Order: sequence, then structure tokens, then C-alpha cells
Amino acid sequence: MHPVLSTSLTQALGCDYPVIQTAMGWVATSQLVIASVEAGVFGFLAAAVMDPAECEAEIQKIKSATSKPFGVNIHGFQPGVERIVDMCIDHEITALSYGRGPNPKIVSKVKNAGLKCVPTIGAGKHASRAVNMGADIVVCQGQEGGGHTGATPTWLLLTDVLDQNLGVPIVACGGFKDGRGLAAALAFGADGVAMGTRFMMSADSPTPDATKAEYIKSDVSNIPVSTKLDGLRQRMILNHTLDELEKSSRFGMLVRALKNSWKFKSQTDMSIIQTLKTAWDMASKTDLTIGQTLMAANAPMIIQRAMVEGKPEEGVLPSGQIAGLIYDLPDCAEIVSKIIAETETNLMRFSRTEV
Repeated sequence: MHPVLSTSLTQALGCDYPVIQTAMGWVATSQLVIASVEAGVFGFLAAAVMDPAECEAEIQKIKSATSKPFGVNIHGFQPGVERIVDMCIDHEITALSYGRGPNPKIVSKVKNAGLKCVPTIGAGKHASRAVNMGADIVVCQGQEGGGHTGATPTWLLLTDVLDQNLGVPIVACGGFKDGRGLAAALAFGADGVAMGTRFMMSADSPTPDATKAEYIKSDVSNIPVSTKLDGLRQRMILNHTLDELEKSSRFGMLVRALKNSWKFKSQTDMSIIQTLKTAWDMASKTDLTIGQTLMAANAPMIIQRAMVEGKPEEGVLPSGQIAGLIYDLPDCAEIVSKIIAETETNLMRFSRTEV
């Protein structure tokens, strides 16, 4: 293996290659994490959409199938998050990842237990804040990334963060699928890359075949950013459902949100008071409004229609723009093997000397 592929990221996480499989809700299950870590990368379990019992069952499946290190992703405002954090510590998980609105107490607790803290940021100004709070690794997701994403292109965000000399491994995310991208990120100064869509579009992903087919048909120019799903910037493939959401009035969005809030309540056993309290807590600790946090009730139900139930036209398809340049569904082992071979080939081009 090319020596450049051994980076501060691989040393911190104990993985073979400087690649992270990101935590995609209802996609990064134990099935995908096992396949990705066995292929040599570092995988995150998407526990942010799980209750504590589901999370522990998934952790146990992973630990029974592989001895490779892996991480767990949480949302600071999800029900039962404290229990999930405790079980991650008890099971000696390697790392915990999180996004917006991290809880300083949770970060401190995780660090004191020896787990690595791996936040994802979408704006340069958030990088130093994350490190000051305790981040051991920072994932910089540019606007090309899928799902919730910022407004700064990947390479510009990476430039901003690298120039801050934060003293922790920096990971590039958004627009990566192959060895050319990994080689470019390493040459640029990053310590590795994080990929979600590429691993979702794999034979090992639990995403239904009918939904994967829609990703294969996608085009980079038809994967826009919308705020209509939950009030936040989210990149998704433009389909019938997203088109309807874009055309909805505020009243129509409110009606849809209330219906989905009720369905979400029945799934999570949260009372109306608990739902409102969660929305208030999230709004008070982030730059979101109460209305935006309540709109987030749209997301779980609509996303699951496509990503779990296999009805892509009735749901939405969170996606990085890179989906428009992916045309196959190999397994994780083949994906990683090809990425590393391509990376080494590209790195060798820079090490040749002309006589």
C-alpha cells in the first residue's frame, strides 16, 4: 500500500484506508457497516434514526460479525440519546459522530470515555467551534453532499478549514466516489474522504432495489437542494414527491407536517408534549425556528417510503450529486479495492521523476 494512504485518520480510527462510510438514516444499518469495515474503511451505524433497543441490537450484530473498529452516529435531540451514548461507551465503540446542535455534555462524556468525537460541519466557521468543543476529527461536507448539506462547495470549504490549522484530522466529504477523488483530497491536504452515496449504491446496502434503480437513473443536474422537506437545506433527487413539495403552499406544508407528525408520534411513542418539548429544545440550541423543527416531522415518514419500503415515487431520495456519475452497484469489497488501486495509480503519477 502506498505510504500516503496511512494518514492521521487511519491511525486515529484504526481502519486500513483513509475512507469513512457515512451514517445515512435507514441505509447505514449493521448490514452495510459490516460490509464496509470488512472492506477496510471506517463505517458509522446510523443510530440517529433508531431507539436505544434497536441501536443495541445493531451494535451486537456488528460486533458478532467483525472485530474491525466502527462508529455510531447520533442526533443530539433524539429520544433516548443518553442511553445510546452509554451503550456505545459500554460496548467500547471506537467513535461517535454527530451533526448540528451537539450537546457539550455528551461530547465531554464521550471524550472522557476514550471514544473519538467526529462531527460533520458544513461551514468553515463551525470547524473551530467543533474542535474547541472536543472534536478529534472533523468531517467537512461541501454542498455537493447528500441529505442535509451546507452552501459552500467541497473544495472551498476544505480550503477554509485546512487554512485554520486546527491540529486534528480533516476529512473531505461531498462529491467523492473513486480513487481519483481520494488522491486529489490527500494531495490537497485532507487526511481522508467520507462517502455516503457510493456505499448506499452498493450490493451490500439494504436500500430496496427499486429505489437503487432511481439513483442509477439520476443525473447530476437533477439532484437539487430543497428546504421543503424539513425546513433545512437538503439535497435530494428530483422526483414526483419532491416536485409536489416544492410546489406546496405554506398551508399545504403545515397540513402535511401535522399528518406526518402524528404518524411519527405513533412510531416513536412520543406524546404531543414530548414532541413539542423536543422541538423547543432543538430550536433553543440551534439557529432553527420552532416551525422548522416541527417541519422535520415530514422527513422520517417520507424518506422511509423510498429508502425502507421501496416506493421511490412516494418518498424522497436523499442523495449526493455524485449519484449522477455512478452507474453500477458492486459490493463494498469491490468498491474499496478499486478506490485504493485507483488512488495508488494516481499518487504514483506525482512521484515519478523525469530524467
